[in-house]
Amino acid sequence: MNRIVEKEFFSENVVKLVVEAPLIAKARKPGNFIILRISKEGERIPLTIASADEQKGTITLIAQKVGVSTEKLAKMEVGDSLHDLVGPLGQATEIHKVGTVLACGGGVGVAPLLPIVEGFKKAGNRVVSVLAARSKDLIILEDEIRKWSDEVIIMTDDGSYGKKGLVTQGAEEVINREKIDECIAIGPAIMMKFTALLTKKYEIPTQASLNSIMVDGTGMCGACRVTVGGKTKFTCVDGPEFDAHQIDFDEMLMRLGGYRDEEKKAYQEYMNR
Repeated sequence: MNRIVEKEFFSENVVKLVVEAPLIAKARKPGNFIILRISKEGERIPLTIASADEQKGTITLIAQKVGVSTEKLAKMEVGDSLHDLVGPLGQATEIHKVGTVLACGGGVGVAPLLPIVEGFKKAGNRVVSVLAARSKDLIILEDEIRKWSDEVIIMTDDGSYGKKGLVTQGAEEVINREKIDECIAIGPAIMMKFTALLTKKYEIPTQASLNSIMVDGTGMCGACRVTVGGKTKFTCVDGPEFDAHQIDFDEMLMRLGGYRDEEKKAYQEYMNR
């Protein structure tokens, strides 16, 4: 059982949970994720490890309420325990010294971006981070990202904070003024698609961390399959990060919407109880 030791709401629908998981805290690397279950009958929820404290034996998870399971997770309190938690899963980010790294994060995608930004900075790179969300209250982990970035640009759809515009506008502003050696993009699939199109135009190597539908997390079920460079890959074991210029984002977007109606119906029924 993995006990929750801290809880904080970033906004109405986004919650941070610090959970006891000493072995995972010791072994995790940037890019790794975990899968948890709230109860024995519960759905398996994949979440990226935003940070870890080896001394305390804890990991930090950030979840957005999008359905029944994440709604239940957000209702858990300090002292409650998750039924089970497995990890670290997935391939770690390839972090190396390349020069200047452009880190683009959208919404809750900033959570998995944080350890990657930290890793690239510790490797001796200049890191420019562009964080984007619909509005000011949906920008998360800004202070933590600033700690490991040489510069942070904030973009909001409504202009309530930072600059008004999309993440691609902030990214192109940086690209047009200085040489970017590598880009990492994490956020909604549509955001990563257009970031990849932008960086492909400027021939900047780009990695994207995918959030495809996932069940077992070990490559057995095939639910998380994506097409990369014309070949089938499994996000859980081959990823979650891939060459963004090789990803078939249109196929991924279609698959992400495969259960949208069922999820919406289940969520409405749960909330109306």
